[in-house]
Amino acid sequence: MEKESGKGHKVLLMPSPFQGHITPLLQLGDILYSKGFSITIIHTSFNSPDPSTHPHFTFLPIHESLSQSEASSMDSLRLVDLINSRIKQPLKECLAKLMLSKEDTISCFIADATLHSTQSVCDGFELPRLVLRTGGAASFAVFASIPLLREKGYFPVQESRLEEPVVELPPLKVKDLPWFETRDPELFYNLTSTIFDTFKASSGVIWNTFEELESSSISNFSKEFGIPIYPIGPFHKHHFPKPSSSFSLLTPDTSCISWLDTKEHKSVVYVSFGSIASITEAEFLELAWGLAHSNHPFLWVVRPDLVRGLEWLELLPDGFMEGLGGRGCIVKWAPQEEVLGHEAIGAFWTHCGWNSTLESICEGVPMICMPCFGDQKVNAKYVSDVWKVGLRLEGKVERVEIERVIKRIMGGDDERKEIRENVLNLKEKVNLCLKEGGSSYNCLNALVNYMLRL
Repeated sequence: MEKESGKGHKVLLMPSPFQGHITPLLQLGDILYSKGFSITIIHTSFNSPDPSTHPHFTFLPIHESLSQSEASSMDSLRLVDLINSRIKQPLKECLAKLMLSKEDTISCFIADATLHSTQSVCDGFELPRLVLRTGGAASFAVFASIPLLREKGYFPVQESRLEEPVVELPPLKVKDLPWFETRDPELFYNLTSTIFDTFKASSGVIWNTFEELESSSISNFSKEFGIPIYPIGPFHKHHFPKPSSSFSLLTPDTSCISWLDTKEHKSVVYVSFGSIASITEAEFLELAWGLAHSNHPFLWVVRPDLVRGLEWLELLPDGFMEGLGGRGCIVKWAPQEEVLGHEAIGAFWTHCGWNSTLESICEGVPMICMPCFGDQKVNAKYVSDVWKVGLRLEGKVERVEIERVIKRIMGGDDERKEIRENVLNLKEKVNLCLKEGGSSYNCLNALVNYMLRL
């Protein structure tokens, strides 16, 4: 499809203000820009993206008036609920001004799925709203089933039932069900229900996944929803001119790339738990010693507040890094796509956030899964048991088990070979789906045509 197809048409996009949601939305903006649309990003003051990374976009901040204590809340569900409440009025005022302008035709408003309150605002302006789902289709199927699962007694999750199968959603067990730490459990049920309702009320859904990875879940949603669904991912592998700066709210430490250059092919374990997940002090120390005892080189991302209340590496014993003899590298943040694409990386120890899971698959890197909350548990189940492209760290985080699972995934036995073969097969499917005639290529062309008709 020619770039001129969207010329004269403006698209408004609004991210949920968290790293794992901002990144794919800006990537989607780049994809649509490459098709000729002009892109306006409406965003909160909280965690606002840096306009300098995308000089070809227009950025419009709205002021949602979160207090500092509200913005720093560790209760992510409460924060999402507050954001939905606070953005409605400033978003109405912003859209009112934009709708008066006759410079470009506004094709539609694309909102992160968690920003459910944008549906009623868009309805008020008779502005078509498309939903961006930044997670996987399989995990969303679980969220959509929460009322049923609650009725069947799976929620609230009970420690004694963790190994029981969820017969309504094979191959999941109770331990794989999504959950968030919150002071108000009812909020979890209410929020997921509202998000799902506004999902169905939208004009269509854009998904950062691809049919060959999640064909059954995508097919089921297409039948159930009765609205157009466009799985056009993986977003970050589309061929569009990349900006000079990253999408990250944190500054990547690129020195780790030169460190990787000194390591042997497929010898390094890359460890990163994303931008939000946290671990305990005990888990941090077990991780450190497990990595050290594995005898494999490792690149470990320890962002500030990975261990709540700690700045960085205060917990590491004196002389820990020196004792590794250059076998370990620790940074506060890493350029993850570049790291995963480096020939020295042999495995990715991940929290299984959707962006990280897709990025690992795209580079053909096997995974060690340590999910923390939300959809990460579903993703980890699919990585280990459905796609069979990784191993899950089971039970408590202990150095002996960490050493064992690293040696399993980095070893040369049949298990390692099978995982490696499976992930390389998926990597090839990614390449094919984005080429002319591929599933994501075709879905993107269909999406562009649909947006021009709205």
